[in-house]
Amino acid sequence: MPIAPASALPEVTASDQALRRFLHGLPGVDPVGLEARAASLGTRSIKTTAKAYAIDLAISMIDLTTLEGADTPGKVRALAAKAVHPDPTDRTTPRTAAVCVYPDMVAAAKEGLRGADVKVASVATAFPAGRAALGVKLADTRDAVAAGADEIDMVIDRGAFLAGKYLKVYEEIVAVKEAAGPARLKVIFETGELSTYDNIRRASWLGMLAGADFIKTSTGKVAVNATPANTLLMLEAVRDFKLRTGIQIGVKPAGGIRTTKDAVKFLVLVNETAGPAWLDNHWFRFGASSLLNDLLMQRQKLATGRYSGPDYVTVD
Repeated sequence: MPIAPASALPEVTASDQALRRFLHGLPGVDPVGLEARAASLGTRSIKTTAKAYAIDLAISMIDLTTLEGADTPGKVRALAAKAVHPDPTDRTTPRTAAVCVYPDMVAAAKEGLRGADVKVASVATAFPAGRAALGVKLADTRDAVAAGADEIDMVIDRGAFLAGKYLKVYEEIVAVKEAAGPARLKVIFETGELSTYDNIRRASWLGMLAGADFIKTSTGKVAVNATPANTLLMLEAVRDFKLRTGIQIGVKPAGGIRTTKDAVKFLVLVNETAGPAWLDNHWFRFGASSLLNDLLMQRQKLATGRYSGPDYVTVD
């Protein structure tokens, strides 16, 4: 069967009614089955050689993140230096995929990266709540891109989504995508606030239909962030979207992924659900700050047979 081009779906977004009919026509999610499959995949064991590969792959997929009110240019430049050389004693350590900061810190991140092949991602659109007028969100996005951001992480209007105003959310994503210009767009759903797995599936399709380059679980600022189950559901969505349209979309779980064991579980989910084509930092990212340190300690242990402990890595 030939793959339908993206232009085969405009009727889905032609009206609020059409979009609602499509989103509510998606197959319902079996919560028990979803969580059981996620738990089962999380039990897969990985041998030493494969573990070393997985650790390096996970490092290369990290969006090394600082999103605090106390962020300073100096802190951001130091984080950027760590992204380029995560382990200064071992230059074979992969670089992270990106450094993720607020829009006003993009210039400092670019300075710290000094032309290295590490992207600058910037949260925008009144992150993390998204409670602002569209004009403010678009200005936020344009400012970040003008400062040098390669990627924009936007938050959807969860209030509008939960009220069933799907076309409003869709049009806002389209507008931010246009404002982002050449920057890749990651659309954050804040899955912990969407209440149901059915809503997460609908949000995933809504984001992809609107032009998201990535769909992202969370801001990391609420109680429930990335979980194996909600990430599995989003991986199923990008797999199915590619089968239907031929367009590949990335996935970014963010918040709460802190250990090497956690990261490996998520990589297994990627491989077994979306497939090996997503095992690349162009299509899968971890939104994390503390994860990198644990990966570095486990990498050192594999190389030397000794566990270096937390003093081996910098405290971000």
